[in-house]
Amino acid sequence: MKLAILSRNSKLYSTRRLVEAARGRGHSVRVLDPLRCYMRIQPGGFAMRYKGNPVSGYHAVIPRIGASITRYGTAVLRQFELMGSYSPNPADAVLRARDKLRAHQLLAAAGIGMPATVFGDNPDDTADLLAMLGPAPHVIKLNEGSQGAGVMLTEKLSASRGVVEALRGLHAQFLVQEFVAEARGADLRCLVVGDRVVAAMRRKAPRGEFRSNLHRGGTASRARPTRAEQQLAVRATAVLGLEVAGVDMVRSSAGSLVLEVNASPGLEGIEEASGIDVAAAIIDHVGQRGRGPG
Repeated sequence: MKLAILSRNSKLYSTRRLVEAARGRGHSVRVLDPLRCYMRIQPGGFAMRYKGNPVSGYHAVIPRIGASITRYGTAVLRQFELMGSYSPNPADAVLRARDKLRAHQLLAAAGIGMPATVFGDNPDDTADLLAMLGPAPHVIKLNEGSQGAGVMLTEKLSASRGVVEALRGLHAQFLVQEFVAEARGADLRCLVVGDRVVAAMRRKAPRGEFRSNLHRGGTASRARPTRAEQQLAVRATAVLGLEVAGVDMVRSSAGSLVLEVNASPGLEGIEEASGIDVAAAIIDHVGQRGRGPG
């Protein structure tokens, strides 16, 4: 199989592990910086070049597209798809996952358990918007943040109003969610590949912090999700049209609730915590599903 990995940096842990796993299975693999890919779009004639050379014939493409280049990166990924390449996470699915508001709407419509969430635009509606959610504490999230960036906890209603007003002044898009106190700063990440959870880890926030992201100083340990949690993770991934995803959830008094579905999950933390070769599982899945461009 001829495989491309869209990544800005071939030295990043996740990218490097995917390359190692692909080459270990005899696949031809190349890392392409999506910002150096450029396209010609014409009816019946989609073409792409990379640093002056034509790009063609890739059976499959694995996107490792950072949030800061989502728009251009997904355009490049879509061009590959139009040229006949398979991707486990198609461009439109990546866009659905990156837009937290859209993702929450789709997950809720499918009956996926999640914290109550509110969204509004007009400052005149702030008081009633927060009343729809209920009493503080509240979690306020930027709509396109990642790795815990742009996520704030407000302990009082007045603080929630202040943060909402400040974000509106910056013309930022954001969501406000109920805070699941019984999670005690811990969450569960399930790494879904295809129709199964291949690895899982429990992440715990450091003292004085409520975000459990490893980039925020959280710690990780191996986890054994219940069968119901595995099914929930697989369903959430499928609802957004993804085949590879990191599904974050918290255990609440009402059961496990999905916080987010990450279309480009990091592999380092979960491979170290679980001891499982997640990169190999992804490459094996892509190898089974990949198809040639004709």
